Amino acid sequence: MTAARNVPDLVPVLSAGRHRSPRKGACFMEMASYLAGERWSDHPTCTHPLLASLARLVNDALPDCERSQLLPLVPDVVGLMGDDPLIDVAIATRAGAAALVISSAPRQNALAVGLLTCQRILAQSAPARADHLWTLANQALAAAPEAERWARRYTSTHNVRLTERIFTRQTAPHIVSYAVHGVAAACVPDASARLLALLRECIAETVALTARPQHQPAQGRTENVSPVGAASRCAG
Repeated sequence: MTAARNVPDLVPVLSAGRHRSPRKGACFMEMASYLAGERWSDHPTCTHPLLASLARLVNDALPDCERSQLLPLVPDVVGLMGDDPLIDVAIATRAGAAALVISSAPRQNALAVGLLTCQRILAQSAPARADHLWTLANQALAAAPEAERWARRYTSTHNVRLTERIFTRQTAPHIVSYAVHGVAAACVPDASARLLALLRECIAETVALTARPQHQPAQGRTENVSPVGAASRCAG
């Protein structure tokens, strides 16, 4: 009965930013809160925090005319939670690798440091389960050799204290935010497609690490999600 009070009269259209109510629109995670039967919020408890942060960033970075492509992914994050620290490392690694090569030089340096930091955490906590993440980070670093050299020099002279807690609460969110903004600002014709692919890959990675089959219905609302009055084509 409590959840029913959260049901909007119309399924809101995805748009950037936070919204006070469904009548004002919805971001990706606000839509997820609705499907989960939670209080209307862009920070619902139904989704892993870093994955939710990535979803909000991608939602806001996409052009209005392309944001509706996110809708099929909303049900996939409902109930997608887990306390495995490798989830944060995996999302941060995928985000950093996706942005490194196409970002501007100053941003490349920071992203390279981020990937080396991810590898440092992997070496501490999950070396046996993360071969694919090591490979992904190494491939990205090899494609940006100047940034890798700069990052290795930087990390060799800045011995920053790093724990899983610090990485989860501070470092990983910074990497993800920097990466999404880097892809969105990159001079490539398919920035939106890259952002969508990144979110899909991180959802799949989180599913694998939580052992929940993808597309398995989570508790909460299961009705079809479709925008009301949304324009799905770019003008011109």
